[in-house]
Amino acid sequence: MAYLVDRDTAEVMALLREAVTTSGLSQAAFARALGTSAPRLSTYLTGDTRPSAQFLLRARRMGRALGAAVARGLMSAPVTAAAMREYFLSDEVEWIWRMLLQGRDHLAVIAGERDQVLLDAWEAEPGTVGSAEWDAVLAAVAAHELEAAGLQAPAWSLREPLADPWMPVHPFLSPDRVRAQTPEWLSRQNIYVPARDLVTA
Repeated sequence: MAYLVDRDTAEVMALLREAVTTSGLSQAAFARALGTSAPRLSTYLTGDTRPSAQFLLRARRMGRALGAAVARGLMSAPVTAAAMREYFLSDEVEWIWRMLLQGRDHLAVIAGERDQVLLDAWEAEPGTVGSAEWDAVLAAVAAHELEAAGLQAPAWSLREPLADPWMPVHPFLSPDRVRAQTPEWLSRQNIYVPARDLVTA
């Protein structure tokens, strides 16, 4: 049964719909980027529940940031995770790394420009890549890149180290060599990848 909503609620609904559209993400992915659930966002979009003013402002800011990144051809945290997930699902490990490092390189460009709108595209919380290990390495890389630039790491990237060590199989280095060549900021998270494998041309 249809019902009428007051003008203020209708405007809030319209602003949220605009934020979702501007972000370039699906409604579910945008909900995740905001740190909420898809069903919860849906109740805001239908007017069944009224969001806080803080949530509305954050949604508009995130929508603008994610849209600006797309317009510049730069990857955001959600887009990087989604690209990694695509290759995770087809078990193409080399391409998971490529997407991670491409996202990292785009973040480095953003950090260098100090553009707050684009930086907000990395404050947006990404969906899962598909495993705790890949999620952890994305978080560690994002946090390191921003902190190295003297910027604050987003809340989603600050997490506890993995409970068990994670060392992807290396084609020619022994586990001891991998450990010895892993940067300290990565080994702190119980992740072991040699520094040379994190370099892009």
